[in-house]
Amino acid sequence: MHRRSAEQEEIGLAELLAAITLATDLGRGFPQEKALRTCLVALRIAEELGLGERELHDVFYAGLVHPVGCTAFTYEATRLFGTSEFAAIPAFAPVDAARPLESLTAIRASVRAESPARRVRATLRNLSAGRRFEAYALQADCEAGASFTRRFGLGEGVARIVLHIHARWDGQGMPRDLAGDEIEPGARLIALANQVEIFHRIAGREETRAMVRRRAAGWFDPAAATALERCAAAVFDELEAGSVWDAVLGAEPGPPTSVPAARLDELAAAMAGFVDVKSPYLLGHSSGVATLAERAAAALGLSADECTALRTAGHVHDIGRVAVSNLIWDKRGGLTASEWEQVRLHPYHGERILARAAALRPLAELAGMHHERADGSGYHRAVTAAAMPAAARVLAAADAFQAMTEPRPHREALAPERAASEVERMIEAGTLDVEAGRAVCEAAGVALRRGRTSAPWPAGLTEREVDVLRLLARGLSKKEIAATLVIAPGTVHTHTVHIYEKLGVSTRAGVALCAMEHGLVRP
Repeated sequence: MHRRSAEQEEIGLAELLAAITLATDLGRGFPQEKALRTCLVALRIAEELGLGERELHDVFYAGLVHPVGCTAFTYEATRLFGTSEFAAIPAFAPVDAARPLESLTAIRASVRAESPARRVRATLRNLSAGRRFEAYALQADCEAGASFTRRFGLGEGVARIVLHIHARWDGQGMPRDLAGDEIEPGARLIALANQVEIFHRIAGREETRAMVRRRAAGWFDPAAATALERCAAAVFDELEAGSVWDAVLGAEPGPPTSVPAARLDELAAAMAGFVDVKSPYLLGHSSGVATLAERAAAALGLSADECTALRTAGHVHDIGRVAVSNLIWDKRGGLTASEWEQVRLHPYHGERILARAAALRPLAELAGMHHERADGSGYHRAVTAAAMPAAARVLAAADAFQAMTEPRPHREALAPERAASEVERMIEAGTLDVEAGRAVCEAAGVALRRGRTSAPWPAGLTEREVDVLRLLARGLSKKEIAATLVIAPGTVHTHTVHIYEKLGVSTRAGVALCAMEHGLVRP
Protein backbone atom coordinates (compact mmCIF):
# COMPACT_ATOMS: atom_id res chain seq x y z
CA MET A 1 0.00 0.00 0.00
CA HIS A 2 1.35 3.43 -0.92
CA ARG A 3 1.42 6.28 1.54
CA ARG A 4 0.35 9.69 0.32
CA SER A 5 3.27 12.05 -0.12
CA ALA A 6 3.26 15.61 1.15
CA GLU A 7 2.54 16.76 -2.39
CA GLN A 8 -0.71 14.82 -2.28
CA GLU A 9 -2.11 16.60 0.78
CA GLU A 10 -4.29 18.52 -1.68
CA ILE A 11 -6.23 16.78 -4.45
CA GLY A 12 -6.82 18.37 -7.82
CA LEU A 13 -10.60 18.30 -8.14
CA ALA A 14 -10.69 18.66 -11.92
CA GLU A 15 -8.45 15.65 -12.46
CA LEU A 16 -10.51 13.54 -10.06
CA LEU A 17 -13.72 14.42 -11.91
CA ALA A 18 -12.03 13.93 -15.27
CA ALA A 19 -11.34 10.33 -14.28
CA ILE A 20 -15.00 9.88 -13.37
CA THR A 21 -15.99 11.13 -16.83
CA LEU A 22 -14.20 8.12 -18.28
CA ALA A 23 -16.63 5.96 -16.31
CA THR A 24 -19.61 7.97 -17.55
CA ASP A 25 -18.40 7.50 -21.12
CA LEU A 26 -18.34 3.74 -20.58
CA GLY A 27 -21.70 3.85 -18.83
CA ARG A 28 -23.30 5.56 -21.83
CA GLY A 29 -21.67 3.55 -24.60
CA PHE A 30 -19.63 6.48 -25.90
CA PRO A 31 -15.94 6.62 -26.91
CA GLN A 32 -13.52 7.62 -24.18
CA GLU A 33 -13.20 11.37 -23.47
CA LYS A 34 -16.63 12.14 -24.90
CA ALA A 35 -17.59 14.06 -21.74
CA LEU A 36 -14.22 15.82 -21.67
CA ARG A 37 -14.66 16.98 -25.25
CA THR A 38 -18.14 18.27 -24.41
CA CYS A 39 -16.74 20.14 -21.42
CA LEU A 40 -14.02 21.74 -23.54
CA VAL A 41 -16.45 22.87 -26.25
CA ALA A 42 -18.84 24.37 -23.68
CA LEU A 43 -15.97 26.25 -22.04
CA ARG A 44 -14.76 27.64 -25.37
CA ILE A 45 -18.26 28.93 -26.20
CA ALA A 46 -18.49 30.48 -22.72
CA GLU A 47 -15.15 32.22 -23.27
CA GLU A 48 -16.33 33.47 -26.66
CA LEU A 49 -19.42 34.94 -24.98
CA GLY A 50 -17.18 36.74 -22.46
CA LEU A 51 -18.65 35.13 -19.34
CA GLY A 52 -17.11 36.03 -15.98
CA GLU A 53 -14.73 33.80 -14.03
CA ARG A 54 -17.43 32.46 -11.69
CA GLU A 55 -19.66 31.55 -14.62
CA LEU A 56 -16.74 29.96 -16.46
CA HIS A 57 -15.92 27.93 -13.35
CA ASP A 58 -19.49 26.64 -13.11
CA VAL A 59 -19.63 25.79 -16.82
CA PHE A 60 -16.33 23.93 -16.55
CA TYR A 61 -17.33 21.81 -13.56
CA ALA A 62 -20.86 21.21 -14.79
CA GLY A 63 -19.32 20.11 -18.07
CA LEU A 64 -17.33 17.50 -16.19
CA VAL A 65 -20.13 16.17 -14.01
CA HIS A 66 -23.23 16.59 -16.18
CA PRO A 67 -23.36 12.93 -17.37
CA VAL A 68 -22.88 11.41 -13.91
CA GLY A 69 -26.59 10.60 -13.63
CA CYS A 70 -26.30 8.16 -16.52
CA THR A 71 -26.61 5.15 -14.19
CA ALA A 72 -29.86 6.38 -12.63
CA PHE A 73 -32.27 5.03 -15.24
CA THR A 74 -30.60 2.10 -16.98
CA TYR A 75 -32.25 -0.50 -14.75
CA GLU A 76 -35.71 0.67 -15.75
CA ALA A 77 -34.68 1.17 -19.39
CA THR A 78 -33.36 -2.32 -19.93
CA ARG A 79 -36.37 -3.84 -18.15
CA LEU A 80 -38.84 -1.89 -20.27
CA PHE A 81 -37.22 -2.19 -23.68
CA GLY A 82 -35.08 -5.30 -23.28
CA THR A 83 -32.18 -3.74 -25.16
CA SER A 84 -28.72 -2.56 -24.12
CA GLU A 85 -28.26 0.97 -22.89
CA PHE A 86 -24.97 1.04 -24.80
CA ALA A 87 -26.93 0.96 -28.05
CA ALA A 88 -29.89 3.06 -26.93
CA ILE A 89 -28.12 6.04 -25.36
CA PRO A 90 -25.83 6.80 -28.34
CA ALA A 91 -28.74 6.23 -30.73
CA PHE A 92 -31.06 8.71 -29.02
CA ALA A 93 -28.47 11.27 -27.85
CA PRO A 94 -28.36 13.27 -31.13
CA VAL A 95 -32.11 13.11 -31.75
CA ASP A 96 -34.14 16.31 -32.00
CA ALA A 97 -37.34 15.27 -30.24
CA ALA A 98 -39.25 17.90 -32.22
CA ARG A 99 -38.59 15.88 -35.39
CA PRO A 100 -40.45 12.52 -35.18
CA LEU A 101 -38.54 10.98 -38.06
CA GLU A 102 -35.30 11.33 -36.12
CA SER A 103 -36.85 9.40 -33.24
CA LEU A 104 -37.90 6.59 -35.56
CA THR A 105 -34.38 6.40 -36.96
CA ALA A 106 -32.99 6.20 -33.41
CA ILE A 107 -35.40 3.41 -32.51
CA ARG A 108 -34.19 1.37 -35.45
CA ALA A 109 -30.55 2.00 -34.55
CA SER A 110 -31.08 1.06 -30.90
CA VAL A 111 -32.48 -2.39 -31.74
CA ARG A 112 -30.39 -3.21 -34.80
CA ALA A 113 -28.16 -5.72 -33.00
CA GLU A 114 -31.04 -7.56 -31.30
CA SER A 115 -32.83 -10.74 -32.36
CA PRO A 116 -35.95 -10.29 -34.55
CA ALA A 117 -38.27 -10.96 -31.63
CA ARG A 118 -36.50 -8.44 -29.39
CA ARG A 119 -36.45 -5.87 -32.19
CA VAL A 120 -40.21 -6.08 -32.59
CA ARG A 121 -40.90 -5.97 -28.85
CA ALA A 122 -38.51 -3.06 -28.21
CA THR A 123 -39.83 -1.09 -31.18
CA LEU A 124 -43.44 -1.44 -30.05
CA ARG A 125 -42.55 -0.41 -26.50
CA ASN A 126 -40.62 2.59 -27.78
CA LEU A 127 -43.59 3.68 -29.86
CA SER A 128 -46.06 3.25 -27.00
CA ALA A 129 -44.05 4.31 -23.95
CA GLY A 130 -40.89 5.91 -25.29
CA ARG A 131 -41.86 9.53 -24.68
CA ARG A 132 -43.10 8.86 -21.15
CA PHE A 133 -39.97 6.94 -20.32
CA GLU A 134 -37.78 9.67 -21.80
CA ALA A 135 -39.29 12.16 -19.36
CA TYR A 136 -38.60 9.80 -16.46
CA ALA A 137 -35.04 9.07 -17.61
CA LEU A 138 -34.13 12.74 -18.05
CA GLN A 139 -35.55 13.58 -14.65
CA ALA A 140 -33.65 10.73 -12.97
CA ASP A 141 -30.47 11.76 -14.79
CA CYS A 142 -30.77 15.37 -13.57
CA GLU A 143 -31.66 14.49 -9.97
CA ALA A 144 -28.81 12.00 -9.63
CA GLY A 145 -26.36 14.39 -11.24
CA ALA A 146 -27.34 17.27 -8.96
CA SER A 147 -27.07 15.02 -5.89
CA PHE A 148 -23.57 13.95 -6.90
CA THR A 149 -22.63 17.58 -7.56
CA ARG A 150 -23.67 18.61 -4.08
CA ARG A 151 -21.85 15.70 -2.45
CA PHE A 152 -18.68 16.85 -4.18
CA GLY A 153 -19.24 20.37 -2.82
CA LEU A 154 -19.31 21.99 -6.26
CA GLY A 155 -21.90 24.59 -5.31
CA GLU A 156 -25.50 25.34 -6.14
CA GLY A 157 -24.56 27.09 -9.37
CA VAL A 158 -23.18 23.86 -10.80
CA ALA A 159 -26.11 21.87 -9.41
CA ARG A 160 -28.62 24.18 -11.11
CA ILE A 161 -26.84 23.78 -14.44
CA VAL A 162 -27.03 20.00 -14.11
CA LEU A 163 -30.73 20.19 -13.24
CA HIS A 164 -31.39 22.23 -16.41
CA ILE A 165 -29.13 20.23 -18.71
CA HIS A 166 -32.01 18.72 -20.72
CA ALA A 167 -34.02 21.94 -21.07
CA ARG A 168 -34.50 23.45 -24.53
CA TRP A 169 -34.63 27.06 -25.63
CA ASP A 170 -38.11 26.51 -27.11
CA GLY A 171 -39.46 24.92 -23.91
CA GLN A 172 -39.81 21.45 -25.42
CA GLY A 173 -37.17 19.84 -23.19
CA MET A 174 -37.08 18.84 -19.53
CA PRO A 175 -38.22 20.41 -17.27
CA ARG A 176 -40.97 21.56 -19.61
CA ASP A 177 -41.74 24.75 -17.70
CA LEU A 178 -38.34 26.22 -18.60
CA ALA A 179 -37.59 28.08 -21.81
CA GLY A 180 -35.28 30.79 -23.12
CA ASP A 181 -33.48 32.86 -20.51
CA GLU A 182 -35.15 30.92 -17.69
CA ILE A 183 -32.64 28.12 -18.38
CA GLU A 184 -29.28 28.36 -16.63
CA PRO A 185 -26.77 29.82 -19.13
CA GLY A 186 -24.30 27.02 -18.44
CA ALA A 187 -26.94 24.39 -19.23
CA ARG A 188 -27.62 26.05 -22.59
CA LEU A 189 -23.93 25.94 -23.47
CA ILE A 190 -23.44 22.31 -22.44
CA ALA A 191 -26.55 21.22 -24.36
CA LEU A 192 -25.11 22.82 -27.48
CA ALA A 193 -21.60 21.49 -26.81
CA ASN A 194 -22.92 17.96 -26.34
CA GLN A 195 -24.48 17.96 -29.80
CA VAL A 196 -21.43 19.61 -31.37
CA GLU A 197 -19.23 16.85 -29.95
CA ILE A 198 -21.50 14.09 -31.26
CA PHE A 199 -22.01 15.50 -34.75
CA HIS A 200 -18.37 16.48 -35.20
CA ARG A 201 -17.26 12.99 -34.22
CA ILE A 202 -19.67 11.12 -36.48
CA ALA A 203 -20.27 13.56 -39.35
CA GLY A 204 -17.51 16.18 -39.50
CA ARG A 205 -17.30 19.97 -39.49
CA GLU A 206 -19.81 21.01 -42.11
CA GLU A 207 -22.56 18.71 -40.90
CA THR A 208 -21.99 20.03 -37.40
CA ARG A 209 -22.30 23.63 -38.53
CA ALA A 210 -25.47 22.80 -40.46
CA MET A 211 -26.95 21.05 -37.41
CA VAL A 212 -26.28 24.07 -35.18
CA ARG A 213 -27.88 26.48 -37.66
CA ARG A 214 -30.91 24.19 -38.03
CA ARG A 215 -31.48 23.90 -34.28
CA ALA A 216 -30.73 27.50 -33.26
CA ALA A 217 -33.72 29.15 -31.59
CA GLY A 218 -35.33 25.73 -31.25
CA TRP A 219 -33.15 23.45 -29.19
CA PHE A 220 -30.27 25.90 -28.78
CA ASP A 221 -29.86 29.40 -27.42
CA PRO A 222 -29.36 31.52 -30.58
CA ALA A 223 -26.63 33.62 -28.94
CA ALA A 224 -24.72 30.47 -27.97
CA ALA A 225 -25.10 29.09 -31.50
CA THR A 226 -23.75 32.35 -32.97
CA ALA A 227 -20.80 32.30 -30.55
CA LEU A 228 -20.03 28.73 -31.55
CA GLU A 229 -20.00 29.73 -35.21
CA ARG A 230 -17.44 32.44 -34.48
CA CYS A 231 -15.03 30.07 -32.71
CA ALA A 232 -15.92 26.86 -34.56
CA ALA A 233 -12.66 26.49 -36.46
CA ALA A 234 -10.55 26.69 -33.29
CA VAL A 235 -12.92 24.34 -31.45
CA PHE A 236 -12.78 21.75 -34.25
CA ASP A 237 -8.98 22.00 -34.33
CA GLU A 238 -8.84 21.15 -30.62
CA LEU A 239 -11.22 18.23 -31.03
CA GLU A 240 -9.18 16.85 -33.91
CA ALA A 241 -5.82 17.11 -32.13
CA GLY A 242 -6.28 13.77 -30.31
CA SER A 243 -6.70 13.28 -26.57
CA VAL A 244 -8.15 16.33 -24.83
CA TRP A 245 -7.27 15.21 -21.30
CA ASP A 246 -4.42 17.69 -20.86
CA ALA A 247 -6.27 20.43 -22.72
CA VAL A 248 -9.26 20.17 -20.41
CA LEU A 249 -7.21 20.15 -17.22
CA GLY A 250 -5.16 23.07 -18.54
CA ALA A 251 -8.30 25.06 -19.36
CA GLU A 252 -9.69 25.13 -15.81
CA PRO A 253 -10.79 28.73 -15.19
CA GLY A 254 -9.03 30.64 -12.43
CA PRO A 255 -6.68 29.01 -9.91
CA PRO A 256 -7.02 25.20 -9.94
CA THR A 257 -9.54 23.99 -7.38
CA SER A 258 -8.24 21.50 -4.85
CA VAL A 259 -9.63 19.74 -1.81
CA PRO A 260 -7.87 18.28 1.23
CA ALA A 261 -6.63 14.72 0.75
CA ALA A 262 -8.51 13.90 3.94
CA ARG A 263 -11.73 14.25 1.92
CA LEU A 264 -10.78 11.55 -0.58
CA ASP A 265 -12.74 8.83 1.22
CA GLU A 266 -15.80 11.09 1.39
CA LEU A 267 -15.55 11.78 -2.35
CA ALA A 268 -14.99 8.10 -3.04
CA ALA A 269 -18.24 7.36 -1.18
CA ALA A 270 -20.02 9.71 -3.59
CA MET A 271 -18.47 7.81 -6.48
CA ALA A 272 -19.77 4.59 -4.92
CA GLY A 273 -23.28 5.97 -5.11
CA PHE A 274 -22.84 6.67 -8.82
CA VAL A 275 -21.99 3.00 -9.33
CA ASP A 276 -24.44 1.35 -6.96
CA VAL A 277 -27.51 3.22 -8.20
CA LYS A 278 -27.12 1.36 -11.51
CA SER A 279 -29.23 -1.50 -10.16
CA PRO A 280 -31.41 -2.03 -7.06
CA TYR A 281 -29.45 -5.24 -6.53
CA LEU A 282 -26.28 -3.20 -5.97
CA LEU A 283 -27.57 -0.54 -3.58
CA GLY A 284 -25.14 -0.09 -0.71
CA HIS A 285 -22.75 -2.73 -2.00
CA SER A 286 -19.67 -0.52 -2.31
CA SER A 287 -20.11 1.19 1.07
CA GLY A 288 -20.72 -2.21 2.67
CA VAL A 289 -17.51 -3.59 1.20
CA ALA A 290 -15.60 -0.49 2.31
CA THR A 291 -16.78 -0.83 5.91
CA LEU A 292 -16.14 -4.58 6.13
CA ALA A 293 -12.70 -4.30 4.56
CA GLU A 294 -11.61 -1.51 6.89
CA ARG A 295 -12.75 -3.36 10.02
CA ALA A 296 -11.17 -6.64 8.92
CA ALA A 297 -7.90 -4.92 8.06
CA ALA A 298 -7.76 -3.30 11.48
CA ALA A 299 -8.34 -6.66 13.15
CA LEU A 300 -5.47 -8.13 11.14
CA GLY A 301 -3.10 -5.42 12.32
CA LEU A 302 -2.77 -3.34 9.18
CA SER A 303 -1.68 0.24 9.82
CA ALA A 304 -4.16 3.08 10.17
CA ASP A 305 -3.11 4.48 6.78
CA GLU A 306 -3.57 1.08 5.15
CA CYS A 307 -7.01 0.66 6.71
CA THR A 308 -8.10 4.07 5.44
CA ALA A 309 -6.75 3.38 1.97
CA LEU A 310 -8.51 0.02 1.93
CA ARG A 311 -11.78 1.66 2.92
CA THR A 312 -11.41 4.16 0.07
CA ALA A 313 -10.55 1.39 -2.37
CA GLY A 314 -13.68 -0.41 -1.19
CA HIS A 315 -15.80 2.58 -2.13
CA VAL A 316 -14.44 2.72 -5.68
CA HIS A 317 -13.61 -0.95 -6.32
CA ASP A 318 -16.66 -1.52 -8.53
CA ILE A 319 -16.52 1.60 -10.68
CA GLY A 320 -15.86 -0.61 -13.71
CA ARG A 321 -19.35 -2.10 -13.33
CA VAL A 322 -20.74 0.78 -15.37
CA ALA A 323 -19.02 -0.71 -18.43
CA VAL A 324 -21.35 -3.74 -18.30
CA SER A 325 -24.99 -3.51 -19.35
CA ASN A 326 -27.86 -3.87 -16.92
CA LEU A 327 -29.08 -6.63 -19.24
CA ILE A 328 -26.24 -8.68 -17.73
CA TRP A 329 -26.22 -7.44 -14.12
CA ASP A 330 -29.98 -7.89 -13.79
CA LYS A 331 -30.29 -11.15 -15.73
CA ARG A 332 -32.16 -13.87 -13.85
CA GLY A 333 -30.77 -16.81 -15.79
CA GLY A 334 -27.22 -18.00 -16.45
CA LEU A 335 -24.78 -15.87 -18.41
CA THR A 336 -23.53 -16.73 -21.87
CA ALA A 337 -19.78 -17.03 -22.50
CA SER A 338 -19.79 -13.55 -24.03
CA GLU A 339 -21.68 -12.05 -21.11
CA TRP A 340 -19.41 -13.72 -18.59
CA GLU A 341 -16.37 -12.32 -20.38
CA GLN A 342 -17.81 -8.80 -20.03
CA VAL A 343 -18.30 -9.39 -16.30
CA ARG A 344 -14.72 -10.60 -15.96
CA LEU A 345 -13.46 -7.35 -17.48
CA HIS A 346 -15.17 -4.94 -15.11
CA PRO A 347 -12.25 -4.89 -12.60
CA TYR A 348 -9.93 -4.10 -15.52
CA HIS A 349 -12.08 -1.16 -16.60
CA GLY A 350 -12.21 0.09 -13.03
CA GLU A 351 -8.46 -0.12 -12.61
CA ARG A 352 -7.89 1.83 -15.83
CA ILE A 353 -10.29 4.57 -14.73
CA LEU A 354 -8.74 4.95 -11.28
CA ALA A 355 -5.21 5.01 -12.67
CA ARG A 356 -5.89 8.25 -14.60
CA ALA A 357 -6.19 10.47 -11.51
CA ALA A 358 -3.17 11.02 -9.26
CA ALA A 359 -5.28 10.85 -6.09
CA LEU A 360 -6.81 7.50 -7.07
CA ARG A 361 -3.79 5.94 -8.77
CA PRO A 362 -2.35 4.35 -5.57
CA LEU A 363 -5.68 2.51 -5.15
CA ALA A 364 -6.07 1.34 -8.74
CA GLU A 365 -4.27 -1.99 -8.58
CA LEU A 366 -5.76 -2.87 -5.20
CA ALA A 367 -9.31 -2.08 -6.36
CA GLY A 368 -8.69 -4.03 -9.55
CA MET A 369 -7.92 -7.17 -7.54
CA HIS A 370 -11.26 -7.50 -5.77
CA HIS A 371 -12.23 -10.61 -7.77
CA GLU A 372 -8.83 -12.32 -7.61
CA ARG A 373 -8.69 -15.63 -5.78
CA ALA A 374 -5.93 -17.23 -3.72
CA ASP A 375 -5.69 -20.23 -6.06
CA GLY A 376 -5.50 -18.13 -9.25
CA SER A 377 -9.08 -18.82 -10.34
CA GLY A 378 -10.20 -15.19 -10.12
CA TYR A 379 -10.12 -12.28 -12.57
CA HIS A 380 -9.01 -10.11 -14.29
CA ARG A 381 -5.35 -11.05 -13.74
CA ALA A 382 -5.88 -14.60 -12.43
CA VAL A 383 -3.04 -14.19 -9.91
CA THR A 384 -2.53 -16.36 -6.85
CA ALA A 385 -2.26 -15.31 -3.21
CA ALA A 386 1.49 -14.86 -3.63
CA ALA A 387 0.86 -11.84 -5.86
CA MET A 388 -1.93 -10.43 -3.70
CA PRO A 389 -0.96 -8.07 -0.88
CA ALA A 390 -2.78 -8.56 2.40
CA ALA A 391 -5.10 -5.64 1.65
CA ALA A 392 -6.16 -7.20 -1.66
CA ARG A 393 -6.97 -10.50 0.04
CA VAL A 394 -9.11 -8.65 2.56
CA LEU A 395 -10.89 -6.69 -0.18
CA ALA A 396 -11.64 -9.87 -2.12
CA ALA A 397 -13.11 -11.53 0.96
CA ALA A 398 -15.13 -8.43 1.88
CA ASP A 399 -16.55 -8.17 -1.63
CA ALA A 400 -17.50 -11.85 -1.65
CA PHE A 401 -19.16 -11.75 1.77
CA GLN A 402 -21.02 -8.49 1.11
CA ALA A 403 -22.35 -9.76 -2.23
CA MET A 404 -23.65 -12.93 -0.62
CA THR A 405 -25.68 -10.95 1.90
CA GLU A 406 -27.34 -8.90 -0.85
CA PRO A 407 -30.15 -10.03 -3.16
CA ARG A 408 -29.28 -10.85 -6.74
CA PRO A 409 -31.57 -11.48 -9.72
CA HIS A 410 -31.03 -15.24 -9.48
CA ARG A 411 -31.21 -15.64 -5.68
CA GLU A 412 -32.32 -14.12 -2.40
CA ALA A 413 -29.87 -12.51 -0.01
CA LEU A 414 -28.11 -14.97 2.30
CA ALA A 415 -28.28 -14.54 6.05
CA PRO A 416 -24.89 -13.53 7.50
CA GLU A 417 -24.44 -16.97 9.09
CA ARG A 418 -25.07 -18.67 5.76
CA ALA A 419 -22.67 -16.28 4.05
CA ALA A 420 -20.02 -17.16 6.64
CA SER A 421 -20.53 -20.85 5.81
CA GLU A 422 -20.00 -20.02 2.14
CA VAL A 423 -16.83 -18.12 2.99
CA GLU A 424 -15.66 -21.14 4.94
CA ARG A 425 -16.35 -23.36 1.94
CA MET A 426 -14.31 -21.02 -0.27
CA ILE A 427 -11.45 -21.10 2.20
CA GLU A 428 -11.52 -24.88 2.23
CA ALA A 429 -11.48 -24.86 -1.58
CA GLY A 430 -8.44 -22.60 -1.52
CA THR A 431 -10.08 -19.61 -3.21
CA LEU A 432 -10.19 -17.17 -0.29
CA ASP A 433 -7.40 -16.39 2.14
CA VAL A 434 -7.99 -18.00 5.53
CA GLU A 435 -7.21 -15.03 7.72
CA ALA A 436 -8.87 -12.47 5.45
CA GLY A 437 -12.03 -14.56 5.29
CA ARG A 438 -12.13 -15.05 9.03
CA ALA A 439 -11.49 -11.36 9.74
CA VAL A 440 -14.23 -10.25 7.33
CA CYS A 441 -16.77 -12.60 8.87
CA GLU A 442 -15.89 -11.42 12.35
CA ALA A 443 -16.14 -7.81 11.18
CA ALA A 444 -19.66 -8.64 10.02
CA GLY A 445 -20.53 -10.03 13.45
CA VAL A 446 -20.45 -13.73 12.59
CA ALA A 447 -17.83 -16.40 13.19
CA LEU A 448 -16.66 -19.23 11.01
CA ARG A 449 -18.10 -22.53 12.13
CA ARG A 450 -14.76 -24.13 12.98
CA GLY A 451 -12.74 -21.08 13.93
CA ARG A 452 -9.86 -21.18 11.46
CA THR A 453 -11.80 -23.75 9.34
CA SER A 454 -10.76 -27.30 8.73
CA ALA A 455 -8.77 -26.37 5.65
CA PRO A 456 -5.23 -27.74 6.08
CA TRP A 457 -2.32 -25.39 5.92
CA PRO A 458 -0.06 -26.08 2.90
CA ALA A 459 2.35 -29.02 3.10
CA GLY A 460 0.61 -30.29 6.23
CA LEU A 461 1.87 -27.44 8.40
CA THR A 462 0.22 -27.00 11.77
CA GLU A 463 -1.21 -23.75 13.07
CA ARG A 464 1.81 -23.11 15.31
CA GLU A 465 4.25 -24.04 12.55
CA VAL A 466 2.64 -21.39 10.37
CA ASP A 467 3.13 -18.86 13.17
CA VAL A 468 6.81 -19.74 13.33
CA LEU A 469 7.15 -19.82 9.53
CA ARG A 470 5.89 -16.25 9.21
CA LEU A 471 8.52 -14.99 11.62
CA LEU A 472 11.27 -17.09 10.05
CA ALA A 473 10.39 -15.63 6.67
CA ARG A 474 10.88 -12.15 8.08
CA GLY A 475 14.36 -13.03 9.31
CA LEU A 476 13.75 -13.31 13.05
CA SER A 477 16.13 -15.51 15.01
CA LYS A 478 14.86 -18.50 16.96
CA LYS A 479 15.36 -16.58 20.19
CA GLU A 480 13.34 -13.62 18.85
CA ILE A 481 10.61 -15.96 17.62
CA ALA A 482 10.42 -17.61 21.04
CA ALA A 483 10.01 -14.21 22.73
CA THR A 484 7.39 -13.08 20.22
CA LEU A 485 5.29 -16.26 20.52
CA VAL A 486 6.03 -16.73 24.24
CA ILE A 487 7.29 -20.30 23.79
CA ALA A 488 10.58 -22.03 24.62
CA PRO A 489 13.54 -21.69 22.19
CA GLY A 490 13.72 -25.48 22.01
CA THR A 491 10.11 -25.61 20.84
CA VAL A 492 10.92 -23.07 18.12
CA HIS A 493 13.84 -25.27 17.02
CA THR A 494 11.56 -28.31 16.75
CA HIS A 495 8.99 -26.36 14.76
CA THR A 496 11.72 -25.02 12.47
CA VAL A 497 13.02 -28.51 11.70
CA HIS A 498 9.51 -29.67 10.83
CA ILE A 499 8.90 -26.60 8.65
CA TYR A 500 12.05 -27.19 6.63
CA GLU A 501 11.23 -30.87 6.21
CA LYS A 502 7.62 -30.29 5.15
CA LEU A 503 8.46 -27.52 2.71
CA GLY A 504 11.57 -29.22 1.35
CA VAL A 505 13.75 -26.15 1.87
CA SER A 506 16.78 -25.34 3.98
CA THR A 507 17.09 -21.53 3.94
CA ARG A 508 15.17 -18.51 5.09
CA ALA A 509 14.75 -17.45 1.47
CA GLY A 510 13.17 -20.82 0.70
CA VAL A 511 10.79 -20.40 3.63
CA ALA A 512 9.97 -16.83 2.53
CA LEU A 513 9.20 -17.85 -1.05
CA CYS A 514 6.91 -20.63 0.14
CA ALA A 515 5.18 -18.22 2.49
CA MET A 516 4.51 -15.79 -0.37
CA GLU A 517 3.44 -18.54 -2.74
CA HIS A 518 0.76 -19.73 -0.34
CA GLY A 519 -0.34 -16.29 0.82
CA LEU A 520 0.93 -16.73 4.36
CA VAL A 521 2.78 -13.42 4.66
CA ARG A 522 1.29 -11.04 7.20
CA PRO A 523 1.94 -7.29 7.42
